[in-house]
This record gives sequence, structure tokens and C-alpha cells, in this order.
Amino acid sequence: MARTVKRAYKYRFYPTCGQAAELARTFGCVRLVYNMALAERTRAHAAEGRPVPYGETSAMLTRWKRTEEPAFLKEVSSVPLQQALRHLQAAFANFFARRAGYPAFKSRKKSRASAEYTRSAFRWREGRLWLAKMDGPLDIRWSRPLPEGARPSTVTVSRDPAGRWFVSILLEEEIRPLDPSENMVGVDAGITALVTLSTGEQVTNPRHERAERRALARAQRNLARKAKGSANRVKARLKVAKVYARITDRRRDFLHKLSTRLVRENQTVVIEDLTVRNLVGNRRLARAISDASWRELRSMLEYKTAWYGRELLVVDRWFPSSKLCSVCGAQQDAMPLNVRRWSCACGAVHDRDVNAARNILAAGLAERRNACGAGVRPQRETSRTGRPAVKQEA
Repeated sequence: MARTVKRAYKYRFYPTCGQAAELARTFGCVRLVYNMALAERTRAHAAEGRPVPYGETSAMLTRWKRTEEPAFLKEVSSVPLQQALRHLQAAFANFFARRAGYPAFKSRKKSRASAEYTRSAFRWREGRLWLAKMDGPLDIRWSRPLPEGARPSTVTVSRDPAGRWFVSILLEEEIRPLDPSENMVGVDAGITALVTLSTGEQVTNPRHERAERRALARAQRNLARKAKGSANRVKARLKVAKVYARITDRRRDFLHKLSTRLVRENQTVVIEDLTVRNLVGNRRLARAISDASWRELRSMLEYKTAWYGRELLVVDRWFPSSKLCSVCGAQQDAMPLNVRRWSCACGAVHDRDVNAARNILAAGLAERRNACGAGVRPQRETSRTGRPAVKQEA
């Protein structure tokens, strides 16, 4: 049975000079409104001890437009400004629910330049998109077609640090689940092999950042030589951003293909709950761990399994997958990172990563059976020394 989901289609577009100027002005106004509302909410909380709801910030926006100093807010579409206030409201909701930190002010140099338009601020007709205050449709490169009869609900325009313009079109789409499969796979994340499967297959880590390291170092050295505030520094910064964009695009493309393949071939995918934030504290491996982007792979697996009727199981991060023998279940006392193959007392010889993937699969299935009232919980390591436990492997 098909299910309706919200799905975003992202395309690159090339604005005219007038459109680029209008969008840049809109980005600046969105950032200003967000920061002004955040400052007012922070002041009210510190001075009066009261929260400021969205309705009050919306009334503030109306007053700001009538004053002399930020009167230029009237020159851009009002919808992206209202959406910025809604995003701030969501940020505070996440903060009070302890899902995120306190909202931060947006920076002109570091924050993402974007503006969100709802249906009242854009027009969609015969595959062409007009935004409010624009003199013509956007010149979009349709790298893939939208679903037939698509009716966008939200359009988000953004510009990345490399100067590229993108439009993200959000719409509701019916997605049919994949045919059921009997295959199940455990996935062990690593650095040399990006993932090792319980089937014994190892997917080599493409190391996109390492492949571009020389070009990146050259561009950064060139940037360091430029005088601050000069036009040449702006050009040099753009070259650095383009190298980073190339790395990000290749990495994301590879992870999309890998996650889609895992979801299509297997009914159940079992992964390990890795805390990447703690892992990158290792200065020797932080760069390689960041390049592997395990968190992004997990995120892709989460929404793709939900879309296509598959199952994603997550094993506890302290489960000793590398120390357990997948044949007899005996646990080794220690397993240093330099040990890649080891032998168990039962006579089984294990590849470290393949053995871990098989144990992850078994542990995930055991936890699922236990949740249904049967089976035994997998073994678990706990830290009794008060020191940070080091279960996750690089």
C-alpha cells in the first residue's frame, strides 16, 4: 500500500542579475529579522522572565516595518520573513524540549543564506516557478523530473559558500513500498572499509577528502596570502569553497547510492549506535572519521527504510561486537585496534570487521525478539571506572 510522504527535490538554478540582487536582499532581511526577534526574546526572558510567543514576534515585525531604520524590510516579500520567525519558534521549542542548544544568532559569513516561500509567495505553472517580487521565472536545471501532477507546498532558495544557487521544492508524494525480501544484513562502520556487511562484503572507503587534500591545501595557502578585505581574498575564498563543495557532493552521492542499495536488497538493516561527536575527539582519527560521514549514512538509512517499508534496527553502542565470537559467543578480554584477524578458542578464525557485523546482526534480531517478549538481551559492556568508555572503533 502506497504511503504519502513529504519529499524535497533540490535543483540548481541560474538567476539573472536582478533576481540575484533581490534574493541577496531577501537573505539579508531574513537574517536581520531572525536576529532581532532572537535578541528581543532573549531580553524578555532575562529582564522579565517571560517567554515571547510567535504571535508577539509577528506583531514586532509589523512595527519594525513602520519605523525608519529597518523600513527596507517592506521591499522584500513578507513570507520569508514570517517563515524566519516560525523557524525561530521551532528552535526555541527544540531548546525547551532539550533536543538542541539555545538558538544562536545568524552570521552573514558563516550562516546558510536561504529564504523559504510558501504557496502564497510563489507561482507554479507548467513546470515553471515564479517567486514573489521576481520579474520572471527561475532558470532551473531539471536534473530529474518532478512527479506527475506535482503541487509544491514550499520552495526554499539558497546559495552555498561556493556561490551556487539552489532551489528545494517540497511536495507530497506517494511512495510504494518495495517487495518484501528475506535478506537481513548487519553493518559495521569503519575507516579503511567504510562499511563491512555481515555477508562478508567490505565497501572500500573512497576517502573523498583525502583525494582533494592537495588541491584544498593549495587553495588555502593562496587564501592565507591575500590581504583581508581585498577583492582577491574574496576570489581565493571562493576557490576554497568550491573544493569543499566538490568533496561534499561526491561524498553525498556515494552515500546515497550505498544506502539505497542496502535498503533495496535487504528487508532488515542492523547498524550500531555510534556517537560520532565523541569519536572525533580523537585528534589522530578526527579527520578520517569526519570524511567517512557515518551520521549522514545513518540518517539516509532511517528515512529510506521508513519510505520503502523496510526495517532499521540500532544496536546499543556498548555492545562488544568486536570481542564476541560469532560462532560460540565467547568474549575476549581485550581487542586492540591493530588486531584485524584473531582466533577463538573454539577454533574459529575471524576477520575483525566481518565478525563485528555478524554480531551486530545477531544482537539486533535478539533485541527485536526480546521486545516481542521472547529471546535474550545481547551482552553489554558497562563502564564502572567512571572513565569514558571506548567501544566505538575507527
